[in-house]
Amino acid sequence: MNTPIEEIRALLPKGTPLDQSLSRASAPIREILDRALERRDVAIDDVPVLLRVEDEDLRALIAAADHIRREDVGDEVTYVVNRNINFTNICFVNCQFCAFKRQRWEDDAYDHGMDAILAKVEEAISRGATEVCMQGGINPQMSAFHYRDVLVAIKTAFPQIHMHAFSPMEILYGSRRTNMSFEDYLSMLRDAGLGSVPGTAAEILDDEIREILSHKKVDVETWVDIISTAHRVGIPTTSTIMYGHVESLDHIAAHLDLLRRMQRETRGFTEFVPLRFIYENTILYQRGLVKPTPQGASDLRMYATCRLFFRGDIDNLQTSWVKLGHELSAATLAAGVNDFGGTLMEESISREAGADAGEYTTAEEIEDLIRSMGRIPRQRSTLYGEISAPAAAPLGLAADTTPVGSIVGA
Repeated sequence: MNTPIEEIRALLPKGTPLDQSLSRASAPIREILDRALERRDVAIDDVPVLLRVEDEDLRALIAAADHIRREDVGDEVTYVVNRNINFTNICFVNCQFCAFKRQRWEDDAYDHGMDAILAKVEEAISRGATEVCMQGGINPQMSAFHYRDVLVAIKTAFPQIHMHAFSPMEILYGSRRTNMSFEDYLSMLRDAGLGSVPGTAAEILDDEIREILSHKKVDVETWVDIISTAHRVGIPTTSTIMYGHVESLDHIAAHLDLLRRMQRETRGFTEFVPLRFIYENTILYQRGLVKPTPQGASDLRMYATCRLFFRGDIDNLQTSWVKLGHELSAATLAAGVNDFGGTLMEESISREAGADAGEYTTAEEIEDLIRSMGRIPRQRSTLYGEISAPAAAPLGLAADTTPVGSIVGA
């Protein structure tokens, strides 16, 4: 059972002075929050503590995260007009948390051809999209250079669209199929038009947990190698966590710590996105390996803790309206969040797992949700640059203006 939205809103600062919120917190929590407010690191051992707080300690955590967000990135909440294209659901990996994948002989299996993909991109551009986010299943029948060929076709037809595509698992598979090193393969995709890579397939960066979730999936060392190599060759990535399944709070802490260390080395992460596990239609839930955890306070704890933990390293904290729904995502804006994600226009993976927030949220709806929290909406590019054309207009000169090198240190 999810926490009623009224109870969630009661946890938010609502103009209460920060000093007053801190004064009501317990001494151990106040010490951690003071450290973050003074721009000192939140330690890995502090993360499980913060992820357990309740009552006045939780209110103080949220208030501190909101204060730090305002100090570090201001009152604007950004979003991107984009379209998801899940171009195939055929996959052999068999992740236990996924309800999206199909075997090729199943009636609802699909593998979109190039014409269908190009039509989706064209439609997205006609609706104001500046980004296409493209991921799919790991299809054993694809040609060795399929990912490159998709990029070339899209960028030839629509050179101004930003391609945010191919998870580390897809990069692993493509590099194996082509017998190329990660560096050579990623450089080839970059030259073919890849603008950035989703930091998905991360789930929890612990190999014992990953064995439970999907024994065939990319291991931690390889995930880190792929993402670090992407940063090194000038391709920025996002970073994510999937929480609320079989992991412990210590696993979450170690995951965040690994990402923070990577960011300090490469400066290649553009944002961090906590993703709540959607359980309803998954094998993990059907086999009784996970129990439903109510949405609400646990999500506010996650977002607020991440704002504190990544202070000075990853400025952009993105909510997920697909995972949380619109009202709870709006509430996270008061818990450290400064980005509302994308319009998506099409979203299959979370929907198949049981998410019910829909597949498309218009730019106007996103802006209304942002304003309802007293914040200022701003459309952005994928790389957090300015957009020169309005969201409602077809794509003209609305390309990324932020140089990649200024983000990834290339």
